[in-house]
Amino acid sequence: MFAIGDKIVYPMHGAGIIEKIEEKKILGETRRYYVLKVPCGDMKIMIPVDNSQDIGIRSIVSDEQLILVMQTLQDKSSEMSANWNRRYRENMEKLKTGDVIEVAEVVRNLMRTDREKKLSTGEKKMLSNARQILLSEIILIKGIDMNEASNIIDRAV
Repeated sequence: MFAIGDKIVYPMHGAGIIEKIEEKKILGETRRYYVLKVPCGDMKIMIPVDNSQDIGIRSIVSDEQLILVMQTLQDKSSEMSANWNRRYRENMEKLKTGDVIEVAEVVRNLMRTDREKKLSTGEKKMLSNARQILLSEIILIKGIDMNEASNIIDRAV
């Protein structure tokens, strides 16, 4: 179980800091929730404590693991399907894992694809979402603002 002040990652939404743990009655059922404050935007997320492991909640990665993320962003692009629909599904599966390396791969590959040929609207949205997820974790690991974190990603890719 996590505690107030812990920095955690919620797959598909990004990293944040647990502001409080509160009980809420929703649909007649009282459950405990982590209230997560995400550094990108002004969003707060409520995550049920009892199934946080099932949905892939994890602690943010260390500085050492962030070095691997930066290497992933700099590596050459992965082989991706020419079919945008298949590519979209494969990238969505990577994002759902919540693994920071997988998220970095999606960001790298889509950023480079966008430079060569324009992405579809769905892939642009996916890139934006994946980038937010990665940004939020970098912000919390490094203690920097969104612009600095964005520059780190841009330089690495």
